[in-house]
Amino acid sequence: MSEGADALRKSWLSMLAHERRASPNTLRAYGDDVARFIGFQAAHVGGAVTAKALAKLKPADIRAFISSRRSEGLGAGGVQRAMAAVRSFYKFLAREGILENAAARSIRTPRVRRPLPRPLTAVDAARTIEEAGEHKVEWLGARDAALLTLLYGGGLRISEALGLKRGDVPLGETLTVVGKGRKERSVPMLPLVASALQDYADKIPFSGPPSSPLFLSRRGKPMSPREAQALMQMLRGRLGLPEKATPHALRHSFATHILQGGADLRSVQELLGHSSLSTTQIYTAIETSQLLKTYESAHPRARRG
Repeated sequence: MSEGADALRKSWLSMLAHERRASPNTLRAYGDDVARFIGFQAAHVGGAVTAKALAKLKPADIRAFISSRRSEGLGAGGVQRAMAAVRSFYKFLAREGILENAAARSIRTPRVRRPLPRPLTAVDAARTIEEAGEHKVEWLGARDAALLTLLYGGGLRISEALGLKRGDVPLGETLTVVGKGRKERSVPMLPLVASALQDYADKIPFSGPPSSPLFLSRRGKPMSPREAQALMQMLRGRLGLPEKATPHALRHSFATHILQGGADLRSVQELLGHSSLSTTQIYTAIETSQLLKTYESAHPRARRG
């Protein structure tokens, strides 16, 4: 019980990386949250924080940490994430038989209202893809059109699309992608998507083995998410699209439009690779909000008073 809290934190992060396959961003955020928690408790209780000290913390000690973070300007979402990290840390310590303390589980965190995704309309999605192909360098135009067609036509995350290899083309009826937590899923591919990727693959001016990245930068290096963001920023300016028109907005558009076309929620969950149906249900809120707008603009009674 004398082991230092920071050494325990490092063991916990190692578990998240190797067993849970947490992303680098999650590891960085969670690690920072728990480091702050340990640092706060060191000052709060006075003295080094050991496993024994962690075991003795009361709910009031944890609430004091939350109050401190809120006073520093941390919002409700940040508090929720910080407490998720602390709970995960304590759960790991209990699982390893190091200590038991239910204090973290007893703390209620503020509910965070998740903002609704802002999808593009079907017309704007088509305009965006068409404009992306209008590049003075032919192969780059083919690349940009293929990438955006894949995001909108398959609902992929940008990391999933940029993770494709040359050997993935030509596409079959389905494409296996590696999503969050390194989980694989099979996504049906429209002939239009397969055609766009084949056109791009045929025009790539750089050679490479089947295991090399499919999407390349102007200099033949792997294309980065930042380049995809810059592409959409340029297209927003050209087409007068809203600021929310990002690469991820095309994934939102995919989900929204196929739900409008009659797809069931469970199928959309599988296509998007969501681990929880509640994550997918946010798209039904979009449908409801659009229905209300239509009602308010069209119904005679809605315009009174």
